[in-house]
Amino acid sequence: MRFSSIFYTITLIFALGIGAIGIAFLWLIEYDKANYARELNTKYSIVARATLLHLNELINEDEYKEQVSNLYMPQIDNIEKKEKILNQAVILEEITTELGSSAILFYEKKNYLKVTKDDNTLLLIDTAYQPYRYIIIQIIFAFVAGIILLTYIFIIRKIMPLGKLKRQIDKFAQGDLEIKNVATGNDEISQVASAFYDAVSQIKNLNNSRQLFLRNIMHELKTPITKGRITAEMIQKNKNQERLIDVFERLESLINEFAAVERATSRLIGELKPCKVRDVIDEAIDIAMAEESSVGIEAIDDATVKADFKLLAIACKNIIDNALKYSDDKFVKITITNNEIVFSSKGQPLENDIKYYIEPFTQGTNAKKSFGLGLYIVHNILIAHKLKLIYKYNNGINNFIFSDINLNQGKNIDK
Repeated sequence: MRFSSIFYTITLIFALGIGAIGIAFLWLIEYDKANYARELNTKYSIVARATLLHLNELINEDEYKEQVSNLYMPQIDNIEKKEKILNQAVILEEITTELGSSAILFYEKKNYLKVTKDDNTLLLIDTAYQPYRYIIIQIIFAFVAGIILLTYIFIIRKIMPLGKLKRQIDKFAQGDLEIKNVATGNDEISQVASAFYDAVSQIKNLNNSRQLFLRNIMHELKTPITKGRITAEMIQKNKNQERLIDVFERLESLINEFAAVERATSRLIGELKPCKVRDVIDEAIDIAMAEESSVGIEAIDDATVKADFKLLAIACKNIIDNALKYSDDKFVKITITNNEIVFSSKGQPLENDIKYYIEPFTQGTNAKKSFGLGLYIVHNILIAHKLKLIYKYNNGINNFIFSDINLNQGKNIDK
C-alpha cells in the first residue's frame, strides 16, 4: 500500500488516534493513582492528628468522634495480631511531631495507621481501603478503542470500492472498454462508480456505432473507386487518363489510411505477440515497395517486441515513406537496438515541433501528394503498443525514433 494512498492515510490517522488515546489513558491512570494516594494521605493525616490530640487530652471524646466521624478507622485490640502487623508491615510513610508520631503501614493488602504517644501505641485499620484498581479505566479505554476500530473498519469498507473503481479506470485508460460496475450501494462512491460504468457503456456503444459506420462507408467507397480505376485504365491513354488513375489511386490510398487511422485510434489492435523487429521492418519495406538500394538496415541487437505485427509494420512503412519522400538522397538508414528503432535520412529539419505533425491533416510546406495522416497514424499505433515517437535532428540527419522497445519486449509477455 503506497504512502500516498487514501487507505494508508486513513490507517495512519486511526493508528495515531489510537496511540494518542492510549498515551492519554496512561497519563490519566498515573494522575488518578496519584490523586487517590493524596486522598488517602489526607485521610490518614486527619485521623492521626485527631488521635494525637485526643491522646494528649487536647480534645475530648466527643470532639474526637466528630473529627473522625466520616473517616472511621477502628483500633486493632488483639495484641497478638497487633504485634504481628507492627513487626511485619511495610512502613509507607512516617511523621513525628511534638504531639507524637504517626506512620502509614501496609500489610496483606490493607492499610494501617500507627499512632504513638510516648509508650502508648494505637493501631488503626482502614476498613474502607481498596488497592488502586486499573480495571475501570482499562474497560473505558477498551470501549473507546473498540468504537474507533469499528469506525475504522466501517470507513475502510465504505471506501473499498475506490480501489476496484481505480482498477476499472486503469483498464479504461489502456483502451479496454469491458468495464464492470463495482457499485455496492447507494452512497456517493457507488454513485460515481455507476456513473462511470454508464459513461463507459455509452462510449462503448458510440464507438461500436462509429466503427460500424466507418467500415460500411469505407467498404461502400472502395467498390466505386475500384470500378472507376478499372474504367479509367480502359480509356484511351492520355493526360486525362493519367489524371483519373492518379485521382483514384489517391482516393484508394486515403481509404487505406483512414482504415489504419480507425484501427489505431480505436485501439483495435490484434493480439499482441512476440515478433522480431527485423521481421517487422522487412514487412514494412515490402508494403512500401521500396527498392533495396534505398534502404539500409543495421541490426545492432536481435530485438523482439510484443506487437500487432501488421499494424506496427504500417507505422514503420509510413516513416520509411516519409524518409524516402523528403530525403536529399532518397535513402533511409534503419538502426535496430534493444531499446529503439531509428529511421535516419539526410534532409532539412522539420519546420515545426514533432507535436504539430502528429495531429491529423497537418503537413509541411513541401508535402506532395500527402493527406497529412502519416505521422498521426504512426503516433496512434505506437501509443497502442505503449511505444514513443521521438524526433531528433543532428548534423543534417533527420532521426525518427521508436523508443521504449525494451519495455515492450516479447520475452516479458508473461511477466
